[in-house]
Amino acid sequence: MSPVAESQKPAQDADWAPPPEAPTQPPAVTLEEQLQAAIAERDALMQKWLLAVADFDNYRRRVQKEAEQERRYAVLPLARDLLPALDNLHRALEASKNGGDVKQLVQGVQMVAKQFDEIFARHAVVPINATGKPFDPNLHQALQQVPTPDKPPMTVLAEYERGYTLHDRVVRPSTVIVSAPAAEGGKN
Repeated sequence: MSPVAESQKPAQDADWAPPPEAPTQPPAVTLEEQLQAAIAERDALMQKWLLAVADFDNYRRRVQKEAEQERRYAVLPLARDLLPALDNLHRALEASKNGGDVKQLVQGVQMVAKQFDEIFARHAVVPINATGKPFDPNLHQALQQVPTPDKPPMTVLAEYERGYTLHDRVVRPSTVIVSAPAAEGGKN
């Protein structure tokens, strides 16, 4: 073989090694450095947690305060609506002191009563229609029973005090007089 051919032939010397490559892995982190990194991460997470807890407490307090304010002033719209009717009632009382016409006074008081009914209706306070209906202990409170031959027993004959509901709750039951079975002649 020629010397040129031998130079193209890979050297097969026993001491030949490929050139060293650059290390691909970072130098090993010591256990102490890992511990310090974990402690720093823990402290950062603890700080975030404490801030979240404080934010939540502030939110809870704010919501409680707003709910208390809402409950405290919930009747404000009703009060604003009632004041004009109360003013008209005071005017009617003042007119009665001046010795005005009784018919006009009655008419004025009827107008005020109608105004109250309209205000209550706007606020979903609805009167309970009781007269002529069967007695319902959930809606009515019996004041008296009167024997009546022409009405079935436990029928509301008269309303002493009107009852009202607010949505599906009874604000005040109607105070009523209820029919009782007619007493049979002479039997006790």
